[in-house]
Amino acid sequence: MDERDSMESSKEQNGNNEVGASDRPYDVRLVRMLNDALRRRGIGGEVFVTREVDMLPDAEVIAILRAVACFDDFTEDNDPWDEHDCAVMSMGRHRIIWKIDYYDQDLRGLSPDPADPQLTRRVMTIMLASEY
Repeated sequence: MDERDSMESSKEQNGNNEVGASDRPYDVRLVRMLNDALRRRGIGGEVFVTREVDMLPDAEVIAILRAVACFDDFTEDNDPWDEHDCAVMSMGRHRIIWKIDYYDQDLRGLSPDPADPQLTRRVMTIMLASEY
């Protein structure tokens, strides 16, 4: 699976469609802002690292978390829906994938409106590409 397939799969899991931002029933700018707040500052959701990431030396885990927080190389190729919800990146000797999913408040299904924090629980997962 290449990076593009990985991101498209993430979009499908998030319930997002391949439509323009103006065609979506929610405010993409607000979704992007909420995703950036979670990624950069851990605000507005939960952040998880996978077991393989957690088993790395502490200094590497800290470097990965900082790199994810500082990531700003969003392009049409890696962020086609302009939501800042997924990326594949290199960090030292590791290839990292991070993604943000939008769930309902009970974590039983997808959020009906990812732009509404009252209806959405954001979950960011940070993993090694080899775990995907």
